[in-house]
Amino acid sequence: MKDFSKIRNFSIIAHINHGKSTLADRLLELTKTVPQNKMRPQYLDQMSLERERGITIKMQPVQMFYELDSVFYTLNLIDTPGHVDFSYEVSRALAAVEGAVLLVDAQKGVQAQTLSHLRLAQKQRLTIIPVINKIDLPQARTEEVKEELSNLLGVDPLEILEISAKTNTGIKELLERIIKVIPQPEIPQEAKDISSALIFDSFYDSFKGVVVHVRIFNGEFERGDSIVLIRRGVKTEILEIGVFAPEPKPKNSLAPGSIGYIATGLKEPGLVKVGETITLTRQLKERQVDPLVGYKEPQPVVFASFYPKEADYFEQLRLGLDRLKLNDAALIYEPESSSVLGRGFKVGFLGLLHLEIVSERLKREFKLELVTTTPSVSYKVTDRSGKQLIVYSAAQLPGEYETIEEPWAQIEVVTPPNYLSMVTRLIEQSRGLVGETKYLGSDYLLLKAEAPLGEIIVDFFDKLKSATSGFASMNYQVGDFKVGDLVRLDILIAGSKVEGLSRIVASDRAYQEGKILVERLKELLPQAQFPIALQAAVGSRIIARETIKALKKDVTGYLYGGDRTRKMKLWKKQKRGKKKLQEVGRVEVPPSVFLELLKGDRS
Repeated sequence: MKDFSKIRNFSIIAHINHGKSTLADRLLELTKTVPQNKMRPQYLDQMSLERERGITIKMQPVQMFYELDSVFYTLNLIDTPGHVDFSYEVSRALAAVEGAVLLVDAQKGVQAQTLSHLRLAQKQRLTIIPVINKIDLPQARTEEVKEELSNLLGVDPLEILEISAKTNTGIKELLERIIKVIPQPEIPQEAKDISSALIFDSFYDSFKGVVVHVRIFNGEFERGDSIVLIRRGVKTEILEIGVFAPEPKPKNSLAPGSIGYIATGLKEPGLVKVGETITLTRQLKERQVDPLVGYKEPQPVVFASFYPKEADYFEQLRLGLDRLKLNDAALIYEPESSSVLGRGFKVGFLGLLHLEIVSERLKREFKLELVTTTPSVSYKVTDRSGKQLIVYSAAQLPGEYETIEEPWAQIEVVTPPNYLSMVTRLIEQSRGLVGETKYLGSDYLLLKAEAPLGEIIVDFFDKLKSATSGFASMNYQVGDFKVGDLVRLDILIAGSKVEGLSRIVASDRAYQEGKILVERLKELLPQAQFPIALQAAVGSRIIARETIKALKKDVTGYLYGGDRTRKMKLWKKQKRGKKKLQEVGRVEVPPSVFLELLKGDRS
């Protein structure tokens, strides 16, 4: 058993854009983990998508070494995302460490995700190091933010570190604080002769199969060991074992307290699940090995369907989702089919940004062209017989029902006091209810509220930023279902209902939503040889209508001179033909129209 007293495992947690990735860059430089000539901004953000958007999407572990008072320490950092849609990534990272650096922007102060991530860290009983970043900014409110953090954590303001990751100010002091304050990994006495590791992430490699990210809690694992995934009973052999430095670096073994990876050689992604416990096969034969506490299953809040533009790419889409599932444990999907779009998958996400990222990764990493349906939330519907069912789209609604219940969200908004009335009005316009307020300091307050989830996920955040000049931030958690005054809005094209365009809306907004939809369709659908009626309907009642005019053809162009009655006969014949076409003609909705409508919903 190797000495694990010099190991420190920690994460950096913060609201989005508070400087986590920049701080991680400085730590990599200070510990000489990455040579100066190979450094680039956001080094731990491995995906080009992350660097393009300037946000962290995936947690990323890295092993660093640092000498303090002639003693070498191993520092295992797991950098985490900051956006609310990736909170599940943060929770998994925090379960693998003993401490967390709580980073707060000196200008923006404590924000909504700061509070959310702090609660996750406190739930894991981690040692928390409060740090104020960007103190070099001219607009920095260092003392005010220090007061906010002091009140929030109940600590002496003198304990709060002040740094600038951009200028490298205070980074050495922070690193030494991490070593002195964050405890070493704790190995229970009764479990020292048992090997167990927790899978907190994974990815797929064409040669090594499923590669799992692990935290070794007990015992030791070596290359060539026969291992078993306890809950599923899957057995395999360790093909390769190592650490992230930050690229994968093979080692002979991983000691207790370590964070690293194990290449399992398994070629079926579905056999491996995040939260699974790994142990040695020989130990499992000798005694009872209890699985480690895993992770609570993520609950998707947004649902949309992915369809390949070409039907032949359905299996490629399945493969892509299987592989992404390994790297994104919050992704949930199941097959479905549509009369318009063919075979595809209904996919559950933790938010709209999560949806966008998954869609973009499928396009880039698996070369897929996709049609994405309009995002929606799940609803509880009680039919006339009293039976309750869950529906994810308007197309699944039964013909007759008693009630529809919609999910509500518990919202926390951090805003300057002078924007309180605007935020309150915005929540009320979203059919929400405003709750209590609490001052975090002299410059910001916390407003608690609740509102229908469907109103929150689409564009509430953008409206909030606009109403508060970018100063407010928000976080939400899915709450209970409540009965709503909701109706099914259908779109009829040339008299035929298009299921893919149906949606569930608040009854008092049905006209407005229907009018917008038929107007957009009028712009997007191509003309035909006959007039196309576009109608929005609630039940049997038409509430909005637009008409796409028929294509014009000059059937008398070849005539010259003579009696006008010849032209009249041709015009009447053309009119009869258009009328007949209108009666029997069908309008095919191109997949691109669904995509354009989706973009319109998000704009």
